[in-house]
Amino acid sequence: MPEGGASQEEKASQEDLYRIVRPVSQVIIPVMVKDISGRLVDGLLPKDFSVLEDGVRQKMNFFTSDPFPLSAAVLIDTGMPDAAVQKVNQTYSALEGAFSQFDEVAVYTFSGTVSRAMDYSSAGKTLTATLNSLKTVTGSNNGVPVTGGPLGPQGPMVNNIPVQPQTPNVITPPRVSRVLNDAVLMAALDLGKREKARRKIIFIISDGREYGSNASYADVLKVLLSNGITVFGVAVEGSAMPVYGRLQKLHIPKTPAYTNILPKYSNATGGWIYSEFSRDSIGNAYAQVTGDARNQYTLGYTAKMTPSLAYRSIEVRVARPDVKVYAKDGYYPLPPGK
Repeated sequence: MPEGGASQEEKASQEDLYRIVRPVSQVIIPVMVKDISGRLVDGLLPKDFSVLEDGVRQKMNFFTSDPFPLSAAVLIDTGMPDAAVQKVNQTYSALEGAFSQFDEVAVYTFSGTVSRAMDYSSAGKTLTATLNSLKTVTGSNNGVPVTGGPLGPQGPMVNNIPVQPQTPNVITPPRVSRVLNDAVLMAALDLGKREKARRKIIFIISDGREYGSNASYADVLKVLLSNGITVFGVAVEGSAMPVYGRLQKLHIPKTPAYTNILPKYSNATGGWIYSEFSRDSIGNAYAQVTGDARNQYTLGYTAKMTPSLAYRSIEVRVARPDVKVYAKDGYYPLPPGK
């Protein structure tokens, strides 16, 4: 074919004959590196990191230590004992101050149900008004459930003897729903719609108790990992006891022995739980959460797309023995484009 003798369509079809199409997917991994005191370690270079997918080392094509603006979903547990809720209510000014003008924040509350108190907005008047309105929220009754006596549910009695003794009466204190899984799921689905240029985090203030959700932990985790969302938390009340804090710092993924579900979410997504008991320490933890989330290393590599959409495990290593690495355990690949 003489030069200039082929149409644009013919040229394109000829080029297609020699084009090898290999569908790929870019995998982005936010990575927190901390020393033995829990402080962020800076100054690391790409050569200090290695990434393995399903045990196979990957070639990184992206690296930055620059901070990212946040898309943060704040989940506040209002089903905790009232003493805990009132303690948290007094820390909202510190919570507001933890976000920068470049961040966007949504606020959710949950107990037996989940409510979106504020849709995504920059930190400012809207966030202030929302948090001020939540200061009047009360928690659950701190008292012991009544299972006997004149106010109990056991039915009519005469001189402490049941009127109908032949009818066995098994009294069990009611379990109050705490739908933490459902709250995380709602926040994750909303975060999945936010722009990809931001770092997406869910920030939970709770004692980690979960009961009565429609969503399972496994289903919620799949949504989190599919959307690149990291879970951070401020554990309060019983979950902030010293023994719990030591277990959390061990960072043992997929450990079922925890008494609450917060560490499971944070370990699987590469986050961190701050176990705080006093009002001042809870307030201080807010700035640590946003600082740690914003100032992580960000690694990237290209993974081959395959017909399988099965879970792929990730391991991030740092060539230093004196640090701990926190990154998501894995991800679910996107479906191949049609």
